[in-house]
Amino acid sequence: MTYDWCRWREAAESALYGEKGFYRRPEGPAGHFRTSVHASPLFATAVARLLVATARELGTDRVDLVDMGAGRGELVTGVLAALRDGALGPAPAVRAYAVEIAPRPEGLDPAVEWCAEPPRGVRGLLFANEWLDNVPTEVAEADADGVARYVLVRADGTERLGDPVTGADAEWLDRWWPLSRAGDRAEIGRPRDQAWAGAVASLTAGTAVAVDYAHVRAARPPFGTLTGFRDGREVRPVPDGSCDLTSHVALDACAAAVGGAELLDQRTALRELGISGERPPLARASADPAGYVRALASAGEAAELTARGGLGDFGWLRRRVADGGEGERGPAGEEGYCPA
Repeated sequence: MTYDWCRWREAAESALYGEKGFYRRPEGPAGHFRTSVHASPLFATAVARLLVATARELGTDRVDLVDMGAGRGELVTGVLAALRDGALGPAPAVRAYAVEIAPRPEGLDPAVEWCAEPPRGVRGLLFANEWLDNVPTEVAEADADGVARYVLVRADGTERLGDPVTGADAEWLDRWWPLSRAGDRAEIGRPRDQAWAGAVASLTAGTAVAVDYAHVRAARPPFGTLTGFRDGREVRPVPDGSCDLTSHVALDACAAAVGGAELLDQRTALRELGISGERPPLARASADPAGYVRALASAGEAAELTARGGLGDFGWLRRRVADGGEGERGPAGEEGYCPA
């Protein structure tokens, strides 16, 4: 992958999603970094509870599930397993979609529809776990005079400053991430605002959720957050397809792009869904030793998902969509639904 100077958004688009891009590699994202989905099956159980609650709110026993940025289908597989387990009680029939540019993985549940774009007319739950952070953005840096300029990059990661930021990008910076001191940097999150708005618009009714490491206007990092990951380690961001390219998400800007969204941390969101990390009572150890050990292990996993300074600090952007009638691919009839 070689090219001359270009802006970061174009470079990252090619490096992540091009013909030989990082997200087309056979090992998938799980081969390079660990998300809440990989940390514990409790995360998928929490999403399953949210799906059941969404179906209840919609007054239906058939519901859609859309897994945005599905990786190799780990989350959607875990959600369907949690529903079929029966521990959550009666579950709706589910039509499941995994949205990902990579080819469909072998062995994926045939009930899951693999697609490159989110379906339209969804009635149910759209869940985007660590998707927005991989929507490429422009990078800006303030020059010696405090003027925000686009950062240009080559395939080897070498950077230089380009033209001043203008137009809609400049307006976004002024509102959400102003730069004034020489060397200050920002990721211009406008493409993520648009991606989130598009995801929400795909719902006819239900709930859309985006989960990501995030920041808000009152606490933006002064030098940006663009970085890379390879083989479980953080590395220099080089747009040659050899590593993940990611940056924290201005979720407050995404929320404003649609309106009516609720922004909370993962710790709070998961506790609402029954994942607290509380240790089981010690008395259970003598009454039910095996059950106590299982509960203790589960509490440890839940503690990781809700930990301060870790996964618990992730942002959840939650937007409910009132029922507006069936869309292009609304759930008419039973075809395509798998019983839980």
